[in-house]
Amino acid sequence: MIANDATHMTAVYRMVEYKMYYLSTRNNKLRIRTMDAIKQGISQEGGLFVPETIPKLANRDFLEMADMDYRSRAFKVLSPFLTDYNPGDLKKIIDAAYGKDNFDCPDIAPVIKLDNNLFIQELWHGPTYAFKDMALQILPHLMTYAVSNTDEDKEIVILVATSGDTGKAALEGFRDVNGTQIIVFYPDEGVSTIQKLQMVTQQGENVHVAAVKGNFDDTQTGVKAIFTDDSYNKLLEERGKRFSSANSINWGRLVPQIVYYVSAYTDLLKNNDLAPGEKFNVVVPTGNFGNILAAYYAKNMGVPIDKLICASNRNNILTDFIKTGIYDTRRDFYKTISPSMDILISSNLERLLFELCGRQDRQIRMWMRELNETGRYKLDEESLNMLQSILWGGSADEEQTLKAIWDTYRQYKYIIDPHTAVGKWVYDEYREETGDTQKTILVSTASPFKFPGDVLKAIKDMEYIQGKDDFQVLEALASASGMKIPPGLMDLKYKPILHQTTLDAGNMRQVISNFLELDG
Repeated sequence: MIANDATHMTAVYRMVEYKMYYLSTRNNKLRIRTMDAIKQGISQEGGLFVPETIPKLANRDFLEMADMDYRSRAFKVLSPFLTDYNPGDLKKIIDAAYGKDNFDCPDIAPVIKLDNNLFIQELWHGPTYAFKDMALQILPHLMTYAVSNTDEDKEIVILVATSGDTGKAALEGFRDVNGTQIIVFYPDEGVSTIQKLQMVTQQGENVHVAAVKGNFDDTQTGVKAIFTDDSYNKLLEERGKRFSSANSINWGRLVPQIVYYVSAYTDLLKNNDLAPGEKFNVVVPTGNFGNILAAYYAKNMGVPIDKLICASNRNNILTDFIKTGIYDTRRDFYKTISPSMDILISSNLERLLFELCGRQDRQIRMWMRELNETGRYKLDEESLNMLQSILWGGSADEEQTLKAIWDTYRQYKYIIDPHTAVGKWVYDEYREETGDTQKTILVSTASPFKFPGDVLKAIKDMEYIQGKDDFQVLEALASASGMKIPPGLMDLKYKPILHQTTLDAGNMRQVISNFLELDG
């Protein structure tokens, strides 16, 4: 007993002394603190920050967390990544982010058992009813703490490109946060009606929203170009401001997402649905690769995830990449009923590539240069073999997505949104192709009420929604499903439109200057 206590005390001492630093995917000689990585968002040369090492969790840690609530689990997972943060202050940050006023479910990210093999983790119980809340309720706290504890004297300008859900979640998270401005760009006609209304009705003295003519890739490319525009960043500094990001290119956005994969595993342990150490698969509908990348980090921390099943919609560039090792953006772009996945340039993939090639920043720079100059790059055979050992890719078109919604409703009396339905279709495809019957968690990324027309089309028919406006469709879905309409969505009906700016992608810089009054 004494020996065990001594070992435990030594481990605690080492944790106290341990400091996490971050490297850039395009400069592995760079070594910066957590707070600086979160404040900066993206490295100066365009790389993404990654942890110097991946902290490990043991079986006993998972068993302990099985009896914890979500906030305590979050503290356990986040602490070794955020060593700059005082432990007491980090606990307060977590409590503020995941309090009962922010989430309508006490479990925060509950796991629902559909059958003995398939479980759904609902990630949409936050204020904007999408999984982005899981990170964007805590990021503003992490950001403002970093600013106040690093002698930062500049106003932080959060610059966001969104394919639908990140925008509203970021706006809500940073609304009226002192010392910040937030600017969100979304693709005009590239988001759902509900998603658009959530953004253009957003209140707050420090919030700015604009629609970009084009698709999400046009929007994201424009934002990333501004981040690495030295002359514009210098102008901002002269005016007492600096850019940062709330997209998942910011490590402070990505690291909270690791928590819910750990939490899902410990929930299955708690309910005896998994034995300690028993492997399981995870299915993630993804476009920008951040959500599934968080599962990859959870796996590397010790969560016994076997296969990461990457689900794409008709814009199936990730599926093709996983199967061939060729990432080729020179293809048609489709607007789908799962708009948050309508992406051809998956920014977070760069972090995984960094790990696959042995953290060789030179290789990353070469691949990213090829992507920028030619629209494609190709993995070497060793990197491709590693990729395929971790990931399996599949996709679903519109008809298959609607069928997955209907099949899930018919079989389980459970309703899923189109993004989750893409994941469900790919899960079924994976099982049929591989014969793998391991237990599996499918992450559900949005409330079905964010896409009521398409959900109703699947579980009823087109005639059921004809002649109804968006809010009548919400009521019809509530009637058909027996579920309650989230109040924040029904209230959109009565909110005034506050943001009406529309621009070409090439005019982003001028619009930002107008929002921030830099020309005055």
